[in-house]
Amino acid sequence: MTVGKKRLIVGGIVVVAAASAWAVFRPDQALRVAAGVAAHHVCSMTFIGGQDPKRTYDELVVPMIGNVAGRLLSVHVSPQTQSVEVSSPLRSLARASFTRGYGCRLDLPGNVPLVADPPEGTASGRFDDDFAPDEAVTTRKPAIAAALDRIFTERKGEPVKQVKAVVVVKDGVVVAERYADGFDVHSPLISFSVAKSFTNALLGMLVSEGKLHVDQPLDAPEWRQPGDPRASITVEDLMRMRSGLAAEEAESAFSPVAQMEFLHGDMAGFAAAQPAKEPPGKTFEYTSADTVLLDRKIGELVGGGAAGLRAYAQRRLFRSLGMHEVTMEFDGKGTFVGSTYVYASARDYAKFGLLYLNDGVAPTGGRLLPREWVNWSRTSTLGAPYGAGFWTNDGPSRPARWRVEGGFPKDGFFASGTMGQRIYIVPSARLVITRFGYSAPPDYGIEDDVGLIKAVIENYR
Repeated sequence: MTVGKKRLIVGGIVVVAAASAWAVFRPDQALRVAAGVAAHHVCSMTFIGGQDPKRTYDELVVPMIGNVAGRLLSVHVSPQTQSVEVSSPLRSLARASFTRGYGCRLDLPGNVPLVADPPEGTASGRFDDDFAPDEAVTTRKPAIAAALDRIFTERKGEPVKQVKAVVVVKDGVVVAERYADGFDVHSPLISFSVAKSFTNALLGMLVSEGKLHVDQPLDAPEWRQPGDPRASITVEDLMRMRSGLAAEEAESAFSPVAQMEFLHGDMAGFAAAQPAKEPPGKTFEYTSADTVLLDRKIGELVGGGAAGLRAYAQRRLFRSLGMHEVTMEFDGKGTFVGSTYVYASARDYAKFGLLYLNDGVAPTGGRLLPREWVNWSRTSTLGAPYGAGFWTNDGPSRPARWRVEGGFPKDGFFASGTMGQRIYIVPSARLVITRFGYSAPPDYGIEDDVGLIKAVIENYR
C-alpha cells in the first residue's frame, strides 16, 4: 500500500556502525546525507513555503533522518543571505541557498550560477482566480466532512498524520477542502515524487511538438562507447522505471539515490554513471535516478539552461492550466529535479490533476498532451502498480486490488510522493483530490484517502 518511499533512516546507522566497517558503511557519509536533507528541506519550506523553520525540522526532517541524527545536527537559518547551514558539534556539514524564482539547492562544488528573478517579478501571494473563492471551501455533506475528519485527526496509537492540505474537485469545481494551522489556499507545498508526474507532462508536450519519441534511446553521452549495454535504454524504459540501472532507491543514506540527491550537484551525471545490472525492460524498479535522466534530456531539448526550461514550463504548462504559484528546483548543473522538487498550492496541484482528468486538454480547450497519452501513462508496467509517472489501479498487483476493493475505482490513478503527497485522479467519477502532508509509514495515510474517495463518489452520484 505504500509508494514513492524515500525515507532516509540514518540515525541508528551513525550510532551503531562498527569501526571495522567504516570503509564500507561510512557513518560520516550518512550524517552528511542527513545534513543535506535538513539543509535543503528547511531552506525550501522557509523561503518558498513561508513556514517556520523549527516546525519544518521537527515535522518534516526528523521523521526522515531519524531522532538520533536529528539530535546531532544544528540548523542555522539566515534570513539575510536566505540560506540554511547544518552542522554537527564538530563541523559544518551542509548548506543550502535560496535563489528567487528557482527555490533552494545545496551548495556543492561545480554548481552553475542562477540569476535570481527581480523582487517585483515574483511577488508571491494572492491572485484573482475563478477556480474557487479565496477562502477554503467547506463541504455541507456530512459523510465527506467525516472522511476529512478522519484524514486530519491524530489518534493515539496510530501513525502520525500531519496532513497539511486536502482539496476535492468534482466536475471541475472545488467542493471541499481543509488546511492545517499555518497553511491556506496559497501555501506552497513540497511535491517529493509527485514531481515525476510533472516530468511526464513536460515529456508529453515535447512528444506533441515532435521533438521526442518515447521509443527512442535516451542517448546519454556517458553511454556512447561501443558495446555499452545502457545504450539501448529508451525514454519509455526510464518513464516506466524498467531501465535496469543499478540505482537503488532505498530507506538508507547509502543508497545511490540518497547520494545523488544530497551529495552530488550533478544529479543526472551521477545517475548516468550507474552501471547496468540487467537489460532494460525486464524488471520494474522504482528509482528517481531514471527520472532525473529524463529531466536532463528535457532540458537539452528545450534549451536555455534552467531559465529556458522554467520559461517553457511557465508558458506552455502552468499558465495554460491557471497554476499561479509554482516553483521548480534545479540541481547544481541546472537540471530540473523533476524526480522530487516542485512546490505549489494544493489548488494548483488540483489544476494539474485536471489536465489528466481531461485527457491532456487545458481549460482553454487547447490540447497539451498527445491523444491517448493519459491512458498510456496510467497503464501498469510489468504487472506493477505503476505506469509512466503515475501509480495506477489498472493492473493485477495486490496494492491495486486493495485500493479498488476500498472504493478507489479501477480507472483511477495518482501522482505520489513520500510522506503522503498525492494527486488522485478518477476519470469515471470526474474527480480530482489533492492531499499533502508529513504522514508516517507504513501507509502514509492512504487508507484514509481511499475512504475520502469512496465518500465523495457515493455522495455525488
